[in-house]
Amino acid sequence: MANRETLLASTFLTLADTLVDDFDVVEVLGTLCGRCVGLLGASASGILLADARGALHVMATSGEQASLLELFQIQNEEGPCLDSFRSGQAVVHDDLDGTSPWPRFAPAARRAGFHGVHAFPMVVRSNVVGTLNLFMDEPRPLLAPDVDVAQALAHAATLTVLQNRATEDSHRLTTQLQEALDSRITIEQAKGVVSELGQVGTDEAFTWLRSFARSKNRKLTDVATAVVDRTLDDRERSELLRAGSTEELLRADGAPGPDAP
Repeated sequence: MANRETLLASTFLTLADTLVDDFDVVEVLGTLCGRCVGLLGASASGILLADARGALHVMATSGEQASLLELFQIQNEEGPCLDSFRSGQAVVHDDLDGTSPWPRFAPAARRAGFHGVHAFPMVVRSNVVGTLNLFMDEPRPLLAPDVDVAQALAHAATLTVLQNRATEDSHRLTTQLQEALDSRITIEQAKGVVSELGQVGTDEAFTWLRSFARSKNRKLTDVATAVVDRTLDDRERSELLRAGSTEELLRADGAPGPDAP
């Protein structure tokens, strides 16, 4: 319990820092997804964000399986995350092995190894701008204190996206959301490039990009843009691949990863 409280305090401190510091919204939300796994006993986590037309997009996830399942919901217009977005209410579903309101989503989730799912709205005043989602590897109830923590994290994620700026101006809100979505697209493209260069999976490619960005004290989005635009020189590209190799060695030795508490 003490370790959980420490991790929760650290998570909120990290999110609070984004309100005053220059930061990379995609990296912060990706870190938040990883923290949700540890804090709430989930197997995976994801964040969906709406664009100016109200269409949902995958903003951040803790891994590729969560990304695929989030995309499945969007493409099939069915699932707990969409229900939470449309209603503005939390959707807590303990057991996908039983009766489910989602005839296409539930089997897809089970095939991906998930048997419980929960979605929490990200709200600005009365506007729902996205959802924070949890995927569980076994059917079990989400306790009331965990529901409160998950919703609090969803609210914190909302503040992170909006950078604590005034939200009365709808044009400013739309611009901020679109910038965040554009950053996500660039990072996905860069993951593909690094995956091809390093002959690794896209999850590993993301870890390499993040390690290189942190080693250079640069924004993840800026590094991703340089990868996609091919403006990294040969030395920097070699350093990026070495950063990934170093990360693999640290994991092999049992050292904590960059998001470990």
